[in-house]
Order: sequence, then C-alpha cells, then structure tokens
Amino acid sequence: MNWWIIGGIVVLIVILLTRGIPVNLIKGSGQVVMKVTLGILFLFFFNLFGASFGLHIPINVFTAVIVGVLGIPGIACLTAINVFVI
Repeated sequence: MNWWIIGGIVVLIVILLTRGIPVNLIKGSGQVVMKVTLGILFLFFFNLFGASFGLHIPINVFTAVIVGVLGIPGIACLTAINVFVI
C-alpha cells in the first residue's frame, strides 16, 4: 500500500479518538441511509406493480437516492425518463 494512504488513515483515527465523532455526522448519515432504504423499497414495489404495465426502473444507488430524496415525484420523473427517453 501507499504510505500516504496509511498515514492519512492513522491521522484520521487519531483525530477521531481525541475529538470524538460529531453527533450531527451520525444523525445525518443515519437519515441518508434511511432515505436510500425507503427509495429502494419504493422502487421494488413500483417494479412489482409496474410489471403488469411493462414499466421497470432499475434499482441502483442513483435511482434509490433520487427516489429517496424526492419520493413519489422522483418515481414519476424516472418513469417519464424511462418511457419518453429510453
């Protein structure tokens, strides 16, 4: 491994051990994970019910983040892109 990478990781660990992990960082990352998870669930159920109409949106990180942040309008936008562009 490159010594710069190992040194950077060691410095990061020392900073986190001395200063602690900020609570806002943990809370914010938890909210992001929850939104992406809900986006994946929305996409799964959309693909489940949309299969009868010939609609399918692939489930990946990009589409999960869009649906997680925008919700139902995100699914509508991805569906419109899938129908009209692709």
